[in-house]
Amino acid sequence: LCMRRALVYSAALLSRQPSSYTLAQSAPAAFGLPVGAKDLTRVLIAPYFSLISKASLATMADTTALTVAEVLGAQDAVTKQGDAVRLLKADLKDGKIEKSEVDAAIKKLQELKLTLDSLTKTDTASTSGGRPKKENKDKKEKKPAEEGDGAKKEGKEPKSKETKLGMSYSKKDNFSEWYTELVVAAELISYYDVSGCYILRPTAYAMWEFAQRFFDDNIKAMGVQNAYFPLFITEDALNTEKEHVEGFAPEVAWVTRAGNTQMDKPIAIRPTSETVMYPYFSQWIRSHRDLPLRLNQWTNVVRWEFKFPMPFIRSREFLWQEGHTAFATLAEAEKEVLEILDLYSRVYQELMAVPVTKGRKSQKEQFAGAYYTTTVEAFIPETGKGIQGGTSHCLGQNFSKMFNIEFETEEKTKAHVWQNSWGLTTRTIGVMIMTHSDDKGLVLPPRIAPKQIVLIPIPKASMSEAASKAMFDKADELKVLLEKAGVRVVTDYRDNYTAGWKYNFWELRGVPLRLELGPKDMDGAVVLLARRATGVKETVAWADLAARVPVLLEEIQADMFTSAKQRYDACLEKVTTWDDFMAALERKHMVLAPWADEPDVEEDVKTRSTTPSAVGAKTLCLPFDQPDLPEGTLCFASGKPAKNWALWGRSY
Repeated sequence: LCMRRALVYSAALLSRQPSSYTLAQSAPAAFGLPVGAKDLTRVLIAPYFSLISKASLATMADTTALTVAEVLGAQDAVTKQGDAVRLLKADLKDGKIEKSEVDAAIKKLQELKLTLDSLTKTDTASTSGGRPKKENKDKKEKKPAEEGDGAKKEGKEPKSKETKLGMSYSKKDNFSEWYTELVVAAELISYYDVSGCYILRPTAYAMWEFAQRFFDDNIKAMGVQNAYFPLFITEDALNTEKEHVEGFAPEVAWVTRAGNTQMDKPIAIRPTSETVMYPYFSQWIRSHRDLPLRLNQWTNVVRWEFKFPMPFIRSREFLWQEGHTAFATLAEAEKEVLEILDLYSRVYQELMAVPVTKGRKSQKEQFAGAYYTTTVEAFIPETGKGIQGGTSHCLGQNFSKMFNIEFETEEKTKAHVWQNSWGLTTRTIGVMIMTHSDDKGLVLPPRIAPKQIVLIPIPKASMSEAASKAMFDKADELKVLLEKAGVRVVTDYRDNYTAGWKYNFWELRGVPLRLELGPKDMDGAVVLLARRATGVKETVAWADLAARVPVLLEEIQADMFTSAKQRYDACLEKVTTWDDFMAALERKHMVLAPWADEPDVEEDVKTRSTTPSAVGAKTLCLPFDQPDLPEGTLCFASGKPAKNWALWGRSY
């Protein structure tokens, strides 16, 4: 807006002072620019006008009797009326006004636009020295590119915004753009000047804290203790376990200089902490009495991903918890692996209302250096991609042998410990956003939402001061009642926005419930509750509100999971042949297929299923819940005897 005003003002100025391009003498405040903007105006505006004939400037500024005040006034009038129309449309959708009011507002907007056009319209082609207008040629619309790793997507142009708060992109048609826009518009993240790193804003961090608190309370009940280990790893320590470091080598970031001095030995920034912690496990564990040792740390890690970064889903620095434990027996270790995996499943399904499949990773996909890896796998129907939600690894005795973590048994013999490691990251937030949110913005499950209900009084301009005060007093009273009932409440008492604007504002931010309190509600001693996820509304008496809202929030939580589970199940196909496998992938589905359980076969499937528009498929997991495998069943890809059913899909 400032730049537009600068152009208008400068056009008038330059046409009257054609020999002078010293815009520094103009008053920036005249067109809304801040103090010190005169240099910016000179640098950005003057070159623009140097390319335009003075006759054109004269036409713009003189022949239509143009004045700055007239144009700016007309522009502001159009902007304000446009905002009014959008808000009235929102009120019409909610049944608050008649269509005739919207029609009248639209007619007024059209008249204001005509006035603005009459002030600014020029025909430079007919003016001496002016440049002829170029013909508008129809451009071919680019076909939206299929989603793939690492490529920037080109999709349809953003749809025109219904309100200034609305989303520009459609989740169905432009998923990548939609997601990128949403996480910023909903104030979850801000982009940082280091690529692949993001600032977590308070709403996003609050959701992480809810997940953190749930998981932390549960692991402490299991006997796990929190600790903290340093961020830096020596090169020697990192290279102790060869298979492990090879798995992370492309992602490791190194510190090579301190100030202006080159370091003798580079130091790695942790991609994970096995090689940081285990040298000290070997010092602390001497006897069977020192076991089990069960530690967890809440921290950040750095993995210098070379793929296309995506907020929450794939970033170079992220927050997580990582647990590292040691046991005397394999049975104890395996028991914990499944207990932790169950907690990860509960974080997704109970807190975030996101369905997941529990299973075991294939040998090719398991954690580098692990005995085996278990996982929870989510799926995003709009992109047709699976996403690893959290992993719990049984490390066996591989690391304990490398780091010499031994203990004396009760029989006075020496033995290596059995170890586990497990981790859950802020990726959980991204998966939840992708699963539930829509074209209006975030849709948050109540258990993870920082604010569960927004309370919006709706006074009328014609109300007396006493009546208005009574409404806001009642809103304060209801807020206190809800908070005493354990509900997280936010109020919106802003008087410079309409009710419709506020509805859009909070819908974008995903608050699960909206409470409306208007004049008729005051008369009837009721409120109107509107669900964010479905738009369903209900009227509740003041006396029943504190009891009803907690129950309703739980209903919303359950309904959101049920809806997500139905979509998840609809994207799962069971096949036994290669042709059916490829057809299912083309429908953007997961595929459950009999498999020979061999790394070479999995690599072959990935290669053969790669298409010009999509990456190849891989195993997401070997589900714990296995269908019957009749004797003689063959692998869908190799024709060899099948050993199990594997869940396949394209993935993030």
